[in-house]
Amino acid sequence: MSIFSAQWEALEPVVGNPEGMLHLVMEYGLIPFFSNAIAGFSIQEHTPAEAWFTEDNLGPWDWKIECVRSGDVAYGKFLWGGKAAFATVEVYRELMNWRRSLPKYQPVDEQLTVLNHIRENGSVSVGDVRKLLGINKSKADALLSKLQMQTRVITGDITRVYSGADLSYSGWQRSSFCEPEALFEADDFPFPGFRHPKDPLHSSLTPEESLEYLKDTVRRVCGNVPDKVLMKMLG
Repeated sequence: MSIFSAQWEALEPVVGNPEGMLHLVMEYGLIPFFSNAIAGFSIQEHTPAEAWFTEDNLGPWDWKIECVRSGDVAYGKFLWGGKAAFATVEVYRELMNWRRSLPKYQPVDEQLTVLNHIRENGSVSVGDVRKLLGINKSKADALLSKLQMQTRVITGDITRVYSGADLSYSGWQRSSFCEPEALFEADDFPFPGFRHPKDPLHSSLTPEESLEYLKDTVRRVCGNVPDKVLMKMLG
């Protein structure tokens, strides 16, 4: 049970397959992949131990591919300063509305170069960023993580990598990234104040109201989480 909630047991889906994982995301609206400062609030903590990165079962690490490809949820490094998380389209929309209003989340310099590349090519990979900017993998990963925190890019697809003579799959994956606007159709943003099918981000809420919406989303399933903790996660 969450240290912040007396109602957790009533909202306790168990993640045992891709469908259960997607159900958990849809039920909570927003949830980190790994355990964090909010006890019980993660994919990891809802997954049976025998299904979490064992030798015979890659569990959520592999199941996330099906969740991303469902088209129903957003996945990327957009919580806790750049940690992996899932969100429904509705909740992610409000995260975008909040984050993009903040000066610290405005893209600059090389980030803008990568965004222009995505707009011209549809998506980008870590390898593409390395070639585009002439940087190493670590720096390319960090740049893409910052763009995900800015809600400028989101995971578009994840593919399994098969290697060796027997073309085995041991969990190695490649991700591609795109703009949220390109990943989710306009019809996926059915909110009051919707103006144009090519402008799905025009929320009826102010950025401050979107932040409160996000806090309420977490508190709905975790109880009275302190505001300070929520701000560290949503920042």
